[in-house]
Amino acid sequence: MAIERPTRPAARATGVGELFQLLRDGAPRTRAELASTTGQARSTIAARVELLLAAGLVSATGEAQSTGGRPPATFAFSPEVRVVLAVDLGATHARVALTDLASNVLAVAETAIRMDLGPTHVLGLVCALGDELLAEAGRERSSLVSIGVGIPGPVEFSAGRPINPPIMPGWDGADVPGIVHEHFAVPVLVDNDVNLMALGEHRSSWPDIDDLLFVKVATGIGAGIISDGSLRRGAKGSAGDIGHIAVDGAPAVPCRCGNTGCLEAVAGSEAIAAALAEEGIEVTGSAEIVALVRGGDRAAARAMRRAGRDVGTVLAACVSMVNPSMIVVGGGLAEAGEQLLAGIREVVYKRSLPLATHDLRLVASVAGTDAGILGASALAVDHVLSPQALDERLG
Repeated sequence: MAIERPTRPAARATGVGELFQLLRDGAPRTRAELASTTGQARSTIAARVELLLAAGLVSATGEAQSTGGRPPATFAFSPEVRVVLAVDLGATHARVALTDLASNVLAVAETAIRMDLGPTHVLGLVCALGDELLAEAGRERSSLVSIGVGIPGPVEFSAGRPINPPIMPGWDGADVPGIVHEHFAVPVLVDNDVNLMALGEHRSSWPDIDDLLFVKVATGIGAGIISDGSLRRGAKGSAGDIGHIAVDGAPAVPCRCGNTGCLEAVAGSEAIAAALAEEGIEVTGSAEIVALVRGGDRAAARAMRRAGRDVGTVLAACVSMVNPSMIVVGGGLAEAGEQLLAGIREVVYKRSLPLATHDLRLVASVAGTDAGILGASALAVDHVLSPQALDERLG
């Protein structure tokens, strides 16, 4: 019986787009290092590096140490060459940032909004803020290459359209990408706000964590799922919509989705405000609740801890289902600190199996209020710097 000789591994089929992914970390590399990593001929690598240099996406950064003869040149990503707009829409606010292609924030603006005034009005304000930021940063409209938008409701990601968003009357099926594209004439990517918060938190604070669950607790409650290092949206983009899971043993409080006893209805900021009103304490919104908790108000602390337990009840089931190694809690109510987290931990570690919680970390968001715009920026940047996009543009 003949013994087959081991075959030499085939060279990686590396187009200019895939080659660029090796440079996105910003570390300088020589042509020889790129050839060694990809298995491509040096002449091929040289031609593709020239394409990236011509496009301004990489620049010569200096020279590597010579092993004899002329020192080889090094090349690295130049993220400042183009910019993207990152938009984080909440129930009552719009936050817009201008970032470079490494998601470094160059300028940011925020304004109060009313979602019930509809997509044309709200997105018109967003476009006006975008124009102001471009002018503030001294950038021409031509330097803008894409826009990422997060909205507080379910989104059919492939179309970028909201689908029956409970807190966004008049937005169902709205052509969000089309409205924004009409003003800026660049690709517009739209996703659920919590998905983008998860993406932003993961990229900026926990890039080495492959399985992460980001939970937003504010007026609404939702989760973004990072699994095997990638954002998971589900079949129709509604993965992580934990705010409308019924809480075991909770009162049958009506929810804006039409059901009763949903997590959002019993643990969101409106539910906490209603509980405090029964004790004679009038508050409006997450910020005022957080201020009471930080100020040492016992009733507010109890209400926050109780909300944490309700969130923990739902998250315990999520832990058993997706087995994350980290749960990150963000959103307006997370600014209250340990009262909310303590309530969540109390139930999650009690109800989940020991194997699932043995190495589980449950922490507050590091990115904080920047999570949404960092995620929107990452979404926009990934679109224009993907291997396919660059191959089509430069290849």
